[in-house]
Formats: sequence, C-alpha cells, structure tokens
Amino acid sequence: MIIRTIALAASFALLSVLGAAPAASAQDKVFRLVPASDLKYLDPLFTTNYVTRNFAHMVYETLFAPDSQGVPQPQMVDSYSVSDDRLQWTFTLRTGLKFHDGSDVTAADAVASLKRWTAMDSYGRAMTAAGAQWMALDATRFSLTLEKPFGLVLEALAKYSSLPPVIMPERLIKAAGTGVVDDVVGSGPYMFKRDEWVPGNKVVFVRNPHYVGRKEAPSFLAGNRGGLLDRVEWIILPDSNSAAAALINGEVDMIEQVPPDYIETLRKSPDVKILPAGAYQGALVVNQLHPPFDKPLARRALLHAIEQKKFLTAMGYPRDLRMDHCATFFICGGDDSTAGAEPFMKPDLAKAKQLLTASGYKGEKVVVLIPTDFQSLQGAGLVAVQTMKDIGMNVETQSMDWPSLVSRRVKKDRPDAGGWSAYATHGVAASIDSPLNNFMLGAACGNSMPGWPCDKGLDELRSQWMQETDPGKRRDVRDAFQRRAYEVAPYMPLGQFYGATAVRKNIKHLELQTGDVPMAWTFDK
Repeated sequence: MIIRTIALAASFALLSVLGAAPAASAQDKVFRLVPASDLKYLDPLFTTNYVTRNFAHMVYETLFAPDSQGVPQPQMVDSYSVSDDRLQWTFTLRTGLKFHDGSDVTAADAVASLKRWTAMDSYGRAMTAAGAQWMALDATRFSLTLEKPFGLVLEALAKYSSLPPVIMPERLIKAAGTGVVDDVVGSGPYMFKRDEWVPGNKVVFVRNPHYVGRKEAPSFLAGNRGGLLDRVEWIILPDSNSAAAALINGEVDMIEQVPPDYIETLRKSPDVKILPAGAYQGALVVNQLHPPFDKPLARRALLHAIEQKKFLTAMGYPRDLRMDHCATFFICGGDDSTAGAEPFMKPDLAKAKQLLTASGYKGEKVVVLIPTDFQSLQGAGLVAVQTMKDIGMNVETQSMDWPSLVSRRVKKDRPDAGGWSAYATHGVAASIDSPLNNFMLGAACGNSMPGWPCDKGLDELRSQWMQETDPGKRRDVRDAFQRRAYEVAPYMPLGQFYGATAVRKNIKHLELQTGDVPMAWTFDK
C-alpha cells in the first residue's frame, strides 16, 4: 500500500518535470538522478553548496583528482616535476584537451583558473601565504614558484569539495572579473544544456564529444571519466515520497541522498541497492557579526547545551548510520583529535545558562533559518531552536526552501533586518577532516564564509599546522588548534552520520561509485 501510494505521487510529479523539455531520442541512454536539492548557482567558487560542486564535476575537470583511496592523481596534467627544495614546480598538460566549445585547453587557462581559485579558497589562500606565483611557460606548460615549502600542493590541486580548483577558459575569467562565471564551458565529460534547464524541475547534461579521457580506469574522480551515458537528467523532486516512488517504479535511476525516513523502505525494495555516501558531520553555523553570537561566551554556552544524539535522532538516520557522539571538530575514524572535547561530552544546561548570562546576553532576537525541503536539516534546525530556548534565548524561526536559505545565509544584515543568527547544515568528510579542510573553522578575519568567524589565535594555529612538516609536531599543533576551537566555538558540531545513495540494480558499474559525488560518467544502462 505504501508503494502504491507513493507511486501515484511520483507519476504526477514526473509528468510535469519530464514534459517540460524536449525528450531524448529513443536510442539514447538516459540516466535520471534526483539530486539532494535544486541547482541555483553554476559557479563552484561562489558557493560551498554540494549540488553546485556535483554540477562542477560533471562539466569541469581539475589538474589533479583524488582516486578511490583519496590519493591525488594527475588528471588534466600529463607530467610534473619539483625541485629538491620543493619550491619550484613545473606542470605539463595532456595533449588534445579541449573545452566544450572545441577550443584547446592551454596553460594560460590553467593559470587564470588557479589565480582565481587561490583568491577564494582556504588551500589557495594558504598557498598564496607561502608566496605562490603561477606562470604560463608555453601553450601546455606552467609553473608554480613558492617562497617557502608548502607540503600540500598536490592535495590542494586535487581538492574536490567546497570550492574545487576547476579549470575554465581564461577569456571567461577575464570577462567576469571578480564576479561570477555564469557561462558554463568546461572540459569535463558532460556538457550543460542551458536551453533545457528548468530551475526547480530539471537540469540536463549531454555527453561531451570533445572529451579526452585518460588511459587509466576510473577511480572516484581520477582516471578516464569519458561518459557511457548519452544524457544525464537531474530531476528535482523535493517531495521525498515522490522521489522514493519514482525510484521504486524505475522512473528515475538514482537518489543522490536518500531522505533518512526512506532508507529502510528502499532497503526492502528488490530492485534498489543502497550505497554508502560518505561520512558527514552535522553542524550548527552561527552568525558572529551580530549579537548574541558575536561573543565567544555565548557560542560556548550553546556548545555546552548540544546533545549530539538528540540532533542525530531528529535528523532521522537509522541507528546503524549514526554515532551517539563524536568528540572532535574533525571526522571520527580519520586523523581526528579529541583535544579539548572533554567538557562538552555531555550537555550541561546549567553551565550553558551561566555562560550565556556572563556573555551579556540581553534577550536579543535569535533568528534560526529552517529548510522546509531538506528533511534531516529541518529536524536538526528544530532541535537547535528548542536547545536555544532551553538556555534562555529569544528565538524566532523562519522557514524557507534550501536554495533560498543558501541565498539568505550570505547576507550580513542584522537578524532583525533581514539577516540571520543560525542554521543547521552538514559537511562531508573531505570538507571537515583537517584544520585546513574544515571551512567552518576558517577564522581568518575578513573571510567570506557564512558565519564569518574571526579569531587570530585559531587562524595562527591553522597556519602553523600547514607549515609544520614533522608528523609528531604537526599532531601537537592540530591538538592545540582543536583546543582553541572548543574555546572560541566557531560553530557547533552536531554529530556524525553516514549518507546513503539509492540506485536501481539494473544500472551497470555500481561497484565504481565511491564517496559522496554521484559518478554518472561511470554508469551504463
């Protein structure tokens, strides 16, 4: 009965979506994916939203890319060399690389893209602080010159999440200046069909006839990413009931992030396979430009009130896909640290109230943004609201869909003048698991990340961690960094869980799907 009910819902939802654009030809292999949210931003350097990141990996490529073991591998680069002192790097592009419009990819395009990226990303800014200078040497070769060693050059160039260093045409970067590059011309395996894009309904990609793949087999984002599918359609179905039914009935082939309440239902379907989609950390981001969270004591007060188990239960993930408590700002099970975590292992409302009073809180309105179309984050947001009320905060909720929330969170206005105070989100392991990767801990004053954390001590420790080459000393600095993070509380970790992707079993090469990016270029039908 449940399947029959949701099947009817899916049929009505898909009729409007699939009929909104020209149909693919009968002989085309068409793969339909339900993304986690609607696509609103096309430039992956102007948002950390994962749907834009996934879009970027369909249409763009990077110079290096992580394989299934997380090891950086050459992707657009054919070969590279580095001096003994590791200050001089030279890279050579693979021959035959072309953009979607048929133009050659050149070293000038790579340098322009990297200069743009270094101005925006945490890795890039760290490289700039090490004196990074990029220069095109000829049509296919470019160099990186550093003033001091930077031990994460390849990891930086292979970064895939939260502002990846994708390569765009130099001409588009120059035309955009410091603004958004909205003309999507990449060299990736698929081309964006802007003429068939219906915001809120459908995003369409077709195979790139100019794509030049590597000889190596695909391995996560590395290797040959030449698509086997002729056409990929992202079908926007914010209603979880409709999405689950559409997958069960074969009207779509994949759900990128299965809503927690539907994981068990889809596990029981004989035609559906559940795949792991990486470790995630729930997070409560707070606005540090305005009261009350401009005061470290107020942020620490809220951190003392957080009960991770309660948040994860409200998010709805099955017991086998969540942890009761993860005592780190990083990802448990990786190179994590528990330094400074002991006072926050259990909620202490009395301590939280005491610190809130000491912070000078005067009853200022706290505006919490709640996403209506993101079930897990809606649950986490509502628990955050109650937690704030429990320690004496004056809370107002404002509900909106996730794309609207993403737009709203960049506003720096006061909470009572169109701004905000807090919202719940999550970060995948690759965006969380080190002092540099964890963009929510980027506390350089003047940074552009929503929440706008600013703490000189934390930022200096982050720089020390990046510069330290001795493994033991590096761990010591990481521990000091985390202790400082617990003192100033740039954001509140809400616990660790594991995402789930659902795919029809008739899709071929599912064994290649690893990590949290839908690897449509590896699938076949």
